[in-house]
Amino acid sequence: MSRRTDRGDADGVAVLHGVFNLLGGLWPLMHLRSFEWVFGPKTDVWLQKTTGGLLVSAGLTQLAAAPDPRGRAPARRIGLGPALTLLAVDLVYVPRRRIRPTYLLDAAMQTGWITAWLRRPGG
Repeated sequence: MSRRTDRGDADGVAVLHGVFNLLGGLWPLMHLRSFEWVFGPKTDVWLQKTTGGLLVSAGLTQLAAAPDPRGRAPARRIGLGPALTLLAVDLVYVPRRRIRPTYLLDAAMQTGWITAWLRRPGG
């Protein structure tokens, strides 16, 4: 694979993952009712909004970094950090029945993002 294609792939992952994080973070901020319908009611709404805000920040940062060749490494780190954290939460708390099994869908998505980043050059 050429270096140019590798760069384009990394840029594409940064953009796609950035959009995913942005939309995923906005969801509980914009329509908590539908978010809770899918993922279950929450007692600590502030925590959902905090997590949503952090994902929005990560997504916007990934989108801003994507077109800059120097931004690929930060976009990768910003992508891997939340993906690994959310995957761990999903895999620990679903079996404990603290969160709904629908979070396994999120676990699958996070695994996909981690895989996509690990298959791309580090930037």
